[in-house]
Amino acid sequence: MASNLTKREIVLDIYEKTGWQQKHIQETVQMALDIIQDALAKGRNVELRNFGVFEVQVRKARVGRNPNRPEKDVIIPTRAVVKFKAGKILKSRIKKLDLDALRQSAD
Repeated sequence: MASNLTKREIVLDIYEKTGWQQKHIQETVQMALDIIQDALAKGRNVELRNFGVFEVQVRKARVGRNPNRPEKDVIIPTRAVVKFKAGKILKSRIKKLDLDALRQSAD
């Protein structure tokens, strides 16, 4: 399976491309993530052109089932969730993925 990209890897990639101090890069990346997180926590959508949009959506309350006790209904309350919609450039790059290789790495 393809490994996840970590914040540390982002910092190292920027460091290799720029030679800037890793401490400053790490602080800048963290500040950007904090700003995005704060905006979403306030109910604002975050639009990053050509990358995508993080949208805050409200999910309605609903009745669910516990698979271990299907005879008993569980009320799932109304809640806010974050949804990501890929932008135009990201969508076109993802379309070029080798799906067979991706499936094999997931197994």
